[in-house]
Amino acid sequence: MLRRLEVHAAESVAYLNRALVRLQDIWEEIGIPEEQRLQRTNDVHKHIKGLLDLMIAEEEELKKRVLKSIESCRKELSILYSELQMPPFEDGCSMLQMEKNCRTHLEVMKEHKKQRMEELKGLVVKDRELCDVMCTTPFCINQDSVPSSTQLESYRAYLADLTKEKEHRHKEFVSIKKEIIVCMDDLEQQPETSFETDVICEDEEAFCLSNDNIAALKLLLGQLQNRKAENELLCSGYRTKIQELWERLQIPQEDREIFSEHMINTKKRNIEALQAEVQRLEVLKMQSMQSVIEAIRAEIALLWTKCFYSPEQQQAFAPYHDDDFTEELLNLHEAEITTLKKYYEDHKALFEGVTKWQDNWTLYLELDKKANDPSRFNNRGGNLLKEEKQRTDLQKSLPKLEKSLKAQIDAWEQEHGKDFLVNGQKFLDYVQQQWDQHHSEKEKEKLERQMKKTKQIQEEMLYGTMMRTPSKRRIGGTPTPGKMKKLNGTLTFSTPTSFLSSGLSGTMCQTSTQKPPLSASKGLGLRTPGHGKAPRALERNKENISHLNRNTPSGTPLRSQDTQDHTFTFNSVAGSYSEFSTIVRLNIWLTV
Repeated sequence: MLRRLEVHAAESVAYLNRALVRLQDIWEEIGIPEEQRLQRTNDVHKHIKGLLDLMIAEEEELKKRVLKSIESCRKELSILYSELQMPPFEDGCSMLQMEKNCRTHLEVMKEHKKQRMEELKGLVVKDRELCDVMCTTPFCINQDSVPSSTQLESYRAYLADLTKEKEHRHKEFVSIKKEIIVCMDDLEQQPETSFETDVICEDEEAFCLSNDNIAALKLLLGQLQNRKAENELLCSGYRTKIQELWERLQIPQEDREIFSEHMINTKKRNIEALQAEVQRLEVLKMQSMQSVIEAIRAEIALLWTKCFYSPEQQQAFAPYHDDDFTEELLNLHEAEITTLKKYYEDHKALFEGVTKWQDNWTLYLELDKKANDPSRFNNRGGNLLKEEKQRTDLQKSLPKLEKSLKAQIDAWEQEHGKDFLVNGQKFLDYVQQQWDQHHSEKEKEKLERQMKKTKQIQEEMLYGTMMRTPSKRRIGGTPTPGKMKKLNGTLTFSTPTSFLSSGLSGTMCQTSTQKPPLSASKGLGLRTPGHGKAPRALERNKENISHLNRNTPSGTPLRSQDTQDHTFTFNSVAGSYSEFSTIVRLNIWLTV
């Protein structure tokens, strides 16, 4: 750039020299004198100098204007930078470019300032609207100065939170308003104060959503709900009383259905109708005293059962047996049933637990009784397995239930400082008594069975056994040869399982008389049930059987009763008293 300027300057000087030479030539050709030529040369010099001076002056003026513009822009930029809180602009270019850049940057800063001020104005307007609706204090900001980016961001965040809070309060207001309208409708109440009028009648968007108003709304709703709850409680008491009197007085169902509307709603007219019905029924109650008292006694008896009252506790209420049906007696019964109902409701959980234990215990006793019934083996369809599984489950669940009830009852006794009684006993004592009684009955039944079996065996030994049909018989004919044994000169014969089967499957034992048994008189030999299926108890006791029969000889042919006449005694079953006692004990053991 500098080289080009020097070239331009050299060309200008050369052109000026050529111009002066040309002028000299022209003046010489014209013949202008030397003095005039010198004068004209001076005029050219002055003219060129004036022109150059003028140009220099204009450029100097331009420089001044540029510097002044730069200074002015810088001042404005400095102010804007300060207001907008932005770093100052720096430029190291030429003066003219700097002036241009300053002017451009200044325009940008002014536009930025304008935008911020407009945004601030909009935020302020929105803030005022929210403050009017919510009765809050406006955001603290200087509206005359340009806000910083941080201030605007904080303002926007504040208004966003305030808007959310407004929406939340408005939603809460609408919800509370609906509940208030419902409560007032149920109470048949009209707005009484200006605030209630504003809530019910005023436009929802115009209602002031201040904290105080929201709190007042909640307070109003709470008052109305309390009044409604009081009315519902009052109606509930009336309805309970009416239901009791209906049942005691045996009011027809048709009359009850006519009154059904008032048994549901709780408005003012319903309360008045319920009051009138109670008064009417009270009059009827006084007119039918005996039937009412008897109905109450039935309820008292039911509550005694639910509360597990002992006979002594029941007898403590002497008016229960009074036959003088007076108003005083009715009042005593009503007081007693009220006390019993309250007692049952206060300890309902405990009574239900004891009832559950009692039901399970009764079911367990029934299943245990069935388990000892031989006829249940004839049952088909898997009921036997189901009953046994149910009985096993009850055996496991009953102790757990007792433990749980014990913990609850201990806590109750510690809280109330007295014993929790079931049928006049402490619960655990009552449970233990039931178990002891059950075990005692089982032992008694077992002993009875043993005594019965012993008596049966003794009778069989004395008088002979009854003919029993084995589960599987052989076809009639020659009896199976058995083993023979001679004890004290008396002949006896038996199969290897003869005396054991006499207590299990009905094998006949011969008596001491000379007369042969009926089976022999009919031409049939003695049948041995040992060829049928042996009982499982017999299979499990083969060692005992072999021990008792180890002395019985085998392979000896049995002589026919038609040709032989024998005498049968106790020795036909047992060779000695010790062997007889062994048979008795073994039969008892197998039976048990």
